[in-house]
Parts: sequence; C-alpha cells; structure tokens
Amino acid sequence: MSLKDRISEEIKTAMKAKDKLRLETVRGIKKVILEKESEIRGKGRDELTEEEELAVVMQLAKQRRDSIKQFTDAGREELADKEAKELEILEEYLPAQLSDADIEAAVDEVIAQVGATSPRDMGKVMGPVMQKLKGQADGGKVQSIVKSKLAG
Repeated sequence: MSLKDRISEEIKTAMKAKDKLRLETVRGIKKVILEKESEIRGKGRDELTEEEELAVVMQLAKQRRDSIKQFTDAGREELADKEAKELEILEEYLPAQLSDADIEAAVDEVIAQVGATSPRDMGKVMGPVMQKLKGQADGGKVQSIVKSKLAG
C-alpha cells in the first residue's frame, strides 16, 4: 500500500473517530502529495515514488520542528503543543529514527570513506551521510555530530 493510499484510509478513520487534529494533519500530508504530483505531471509521470512521498513527510516534520522551536522561543506554548502533536502524527509515517550512537557510527564510516580530516570537509561528509540515513535521522542532529567529529 502506497503512502497516498494509507493516507486516504487514515482520513476516513479520523473522520469516523472525529479526531480533528489527526484529520487536519493527514489531510495536510495528502494536500502536499497531490500538489507534488501535479508538478510532476508536466514531466510525464502520474505519481510520486515512495522515496518522494517520504521526502514530503520529512519536509512537513521538519517544518513542525522549526515551528515548535519558534513558538517555544516566543513563549507560545499552546501553539508549540499543537505543533508537537502534529509532529507525532507525522512521525508515524516516517521510518524509525536512529539513535545518536547509530548516527555516529554512520558518520564515522563516511568520514573514513571520504578521508575527511577537518571542518572544511563537512560538505564531503554531509551529502553521503544524509543519503545513507535518508529519513532515519534529523539533518540538524547529523550536522552537529559531523561538526563535532571533524572539529577534533
């Protein structure tokens, strides 16, 4: 079952359960997927690949994390709480997130592969690490681990 089909089923379930927040969040995912599909129709394709659908959900989750931080910094806890609940729903559609130790192991492996030795090599490391961990780790967390590893 594709993510789009799963989302359609979730919308029905949320409507029946009268779960307003879940319904709103899941409809938001479907909306973005449909928008992306309309963009690619001009390129001769009708549907997104699973990887592209995953990228949509990852982007929405990143937006929620950014919003939570901004709302918290502004003292708007009620809005931060709503965004956090939406993030929990979005994370149900993402692969399980790796632990810091697993991320560090992947970073060490890529650093060894590319021969990175200093912070100037950050770009050489980030691309392959993010490709390897696609959807399994937050980019900000990966970036901070790479920085600490390359700093010494």
